[in-house]
Amino acid sequence: QVQLVESGGGLVQAGGSLRLSCAASGRTLSSYDMGWFRQAPGKEREFVAAMSWGAASMTYADSVKGRFTISRDNAKNTAYLQMNSLKPEDTAVYYCAAVERGPRTMSAFYQRGLYNYWGQGTQVTVSS
Repeated sequence: QVQLVESGGGLVQAGGSLRLSCAASGRTLSSYDMGWFRQAPGKEREFVAAMSWGAASMTYADSVKGRFTISRDNAKNTAYLQMNSLKPEDTAVYYCAAVERGPRTMSAFYQRGLYNYWGQGTQVTVSS
């Protein structure tokens, strides 16, 4: 099975940028579809972005579309989330998640229950 470790979180002013990384170990990342989720205090964990194993398909939550970009480098066994034009409401713990690759609709990526591997999370705080 795969282990996931996120990094790159921190404190940034509104309008700034951060790039989160999700390093995989144990198995090659090309075997997995990847997702990013976030959880703000007192709220449910919500979908942010996802990408199929070969990067042919990707999808985003409406709240981040046009500001965030998901990518992956299978050779480095790492997935990324580039976050631009950050807003205070983006403040949350961000998690990467993985599921064995397979035929699925893009709507399936939005479901937390799809993913069976999760990282420990990295805190992103956006100040106004």
